[in-house]
Amino acid sequence: MNSIFVYCEVEQGVVADVSLELCTKGRKLADELQCDLEAVVIGSGLQDIEKQIIPYGVDKLYIADDPHLEPYTTQVHASIVVKLFEEEKPQIALMGATGIGRDLGPRVSSALHSGLTADCTSLEIGNHEDKRAGKEYKNLLYQIRPAFGGNIIATIINPDCRPQMATVREGVMKKEILDAGYKGEVVRLNVGKYVTDADFVVKVIERRMEKSKVNIKSASILVSGGYGMGSREGFNLLFELAEVIGAEVGASRAAVDAGFADHERQVGQTGVTVRPKLYIACGISGQVQHTAGMQESAMIISVNNDPYAPINAIADYVIEGDVNEVIPKMIKYYRQNKK
Repeated sequence: MNSIFVYCEVEQGVVADVSLELCTKGRKLADELQCDLEAVVIGSGLQDIEKQIIPYGVDKLYIADDPHLEPYTTQVHASIVVKLFEEEKPQIALMGATGIGRDLGPRVSSALHSGLTADCTSLEIGNHEDKRAGKEYKNLLYQIRPAFGGNIIATIINPDCRPQMATVREGVMKKEILDAGYKGEVVRLNVGKYVTDADFVVKVIERRMEKSKVNIKSASILVSGGYGMGSREGFNLLFELAEVIGAEVGASRAAVDAGFADHERQVGQTGVTVRPKLYIACGISGQVQHTAGMQESAMIISVNNDPYAPINAIADYVIEGDVNEVIPKMIKYYRQNKK
């Protein structure tokens, strides 16, 4: 049976976390389908890059290493991936839902006439029966993601076209090394076979990258606010609480859309997926779009004046009350306990 393929992003010789997360998930899917897991990495100066990727259970790694392949440009990477997929004919292809993945994925799927599901939160293998056509499909990729503004969870399938393509946001899947000594095959591609001079018509003259000053993904404790915080000033309470307990501050999409917090703090399907040891949700209703990005937190505390808020259903502890009254008390008692 044809393989599962993961496109691995690399920046300055370091493989992106989302790519390794997809390798971990891809390995599990490949075991279920009893097929190989393959990956492709494209860039420059990729010596020993296989040591970062193969331990995640990759059976075959294709490496395209050339000085002209970094930094990323759409046409060059698309040409290599499209031709490689045409040769290897994978049944499933996975990419990160990053700036690069969102640019490359549609280009590849369009060239291969395969279709693409973006921003998946879960990937599973299952069957499908088309009663109207009288057909039954086995071992399809269930591409699961929130839809209609997060009001429903949609399961999308691609019965007839291959590869079945999906992009997944960083942090949605777990990153776990399968075996530090895993034996996988390394295939170094002849780049000239996959690209033409026309592919290099666009050149990067200058490239500037600014790292985010906020890192909510790595925070072990996260205090997040929703629309229920009332205002941007209301979020000052959350920053005060976060300072006391050594946390970072997050926000729901509703709070960000209302201007209460910056987008880089947004938790959820259109923000960042987090798995802190403690997640304190303040004034957050708990729509699917948000819970998809934080439901795997080790412990969840909900502070809400609505006892029927959806967030309470997944919370380990619920504090029912006004956030403007509860949070100052939390700050007071945390400070007392620190003395």
